[in-house]
Amino acid sequence: MSSMEVLARTGRHRQRYHNNLRLVSGCIPYRVTKDEEDYYNIQVLMVSSPNRNDLVFPKGGWEDDETREEAACREALEEAGVIGILRETPLGEWEFRSKSKENNCNIEGGCKGYMFALEVTEILEVWPERQNRDRRWLKIDEAFELCRYEWMREALKVFLRVMTTEVDEEEEKKKNEERKDDHEIVDTQIMSSSSSTTTSSDCNVVNGSNSNTSHKHVISHSIGICLATDMTKNPSGASNDIFLYNCTVKVDSQL
Repeated sequence: MSSMEVLARTGRHRQRYHNNLRLVSGCIPYRVTKDEEDYYNIQVLMVSSPNRNDLVFPKGGWEDDETREEAACREALEEAGVIGILRETPLGEWEFRSKSKENNCNIEGGCKGYMFALEVTEILEVWPERQNRDRRWLKIDEAFELCRYEWMREALKVFLRVMTTEVDEEEEKKKNEERKDDHEIVDTQIMSSSSSTTTSSDCNVVNGSNSNTSHKHVISHSIGICLATDMTKNPSGASNDIFLYNCTVKVDSQL
């Protein structure tokens, strides 16, 4: 969808209300970046309020022809010029009073706001409210300091908990997969070891003084590598050296 085809909605003829509260929907747009030391960092996008020197997250009235989620995505496009993947589970809902006369939610200034997390996938160069708003990518601690509304800071705290939990779960999942792989390797070794059979077999020894001579050996077979001991005795009566070699073991049922 081209941003030139989108115009910001104006007026409140479709505005939703509940218990005399104006319903508002918004989002915390975010992206995950990687620094020079390969650490992942989360940045959030904030926009300036018209005619003010402060920053907020995109939000606006939830209208009667859209869902809360659609309203949050629309506000992100109109105010911040971003498109992304919205997490369907809201960060929460907050009741608050508007601090600006021109944005009074109703006669008493009461609002109920719903906030979502939006993973940004596209940043538009041209967007409906670009003439009235600047946008800034910020670290989360910077956003806490610059955010205008207390209820938005509360939403940011929830957002941080959600993202931290997801990172922890991903790390735990990765560790479990690594442990599973380790267990599979160990199980394979155990199975191979348990299938080891002491047999009588004629093999050609790879290492040793008589490498071209066929000998009788006792073979312990484990994961494709065999340990073989020449059963003939040297003049001193001691067993000859143990040799390492690859072999195919043929089980002698007579043993």
